[in-house]
Amino acid sequence: MKDRTTTWCKICGVKSLEDALAAARAGADAIGFNFFEASPRYLDPKGAAEVCAKLQNGHPEVERIGLFVNATPKSVEQTLKQVSLSLLQFHGEESSEYCKQFQFPYIKVLGVTATTDIKGMAGSYTDAWGLILDTHDPKLKGGTGRAFDWDLWPDDIDGRLILAGGLDPSNVVQAVAQTQPFGVDVAGGVENGQKGVKDHAKMTSFIEKAKYG
Repeated sequence: MKDRTTTWCKICGVKSLEDALAAARAGADAIGFNFFEASPRYLDPKGAAEVCAKLQNGHPEVERIGLFVNATPKSVEQTLKQVSLSLLQFHGEESSEYCKQFQFPYIKVLGVTATTDIKGMAGSYTDAWGLILDTHDPKLKGGTGRAFDWDLWPDDIDGRLILAGGLDPSNVVQAVAQTQPFGVDVAGGVENGQKGVKDHAKMTSFIEKAKYG
C-alpha cells in the first residue's frame, strides 16, 4: 500500500543537531536516532533528547524515530521518558508481543534474503505503523550499505512498506520506480564517509530524487 502522493523519506543514524535540522530543511519526513550502543551511529538518549526537543519546536511535522536492537523493555521505556519520540523502530529479533508492550507506534525491520518469507513475516506485525524491508546480515543490524534484490519486493502486503539497504542519490529513483514503496530509509548513502556524519548536499539530492524523480 502506498498512501502518499510522494515517497516518505527517513534519514537514519543522525547524531548531531546540525544534521537533523539540515535533514528537516531538505524535506525529510522522519529522522532516526540509533540507540544501539554497538553501532557507530549510536547517540545517547541525553543527546537525542536535546536534538528532538529542537526538532519538535522548529519542525513538528518531522517524525522522530528511536531505533533499538533487542533492547530490554526497561531501556526502551526509560528512553521514551527521556526523549520526545514519535515512533519506535525495532531492528532485532523482537516478537510482535514485545513490540506491542510499549503501547506506542512502531516500525519493525524485516531482513530480506532470497529465501525470506516476507509475507509470512509481515503477517506477524499487522499492528505495526510500518515495516522496513532491509538487507539481511547475520552480524550487522542495518547500515550494511548493500541492497537486496528488489525483484523480491512484495506487491500483495497491506500496510506501509519502507525500502532500505544500499540506497543513495544515484539509485533511489530506480528503487522507487521498481518497488513503489510507501517510503525509503537511508543512512550511509547520505554520509560524508564518516558513519553518523551526514553530507547535506547528498541528503537534499536523495530526498528530491526519492520524492520527485
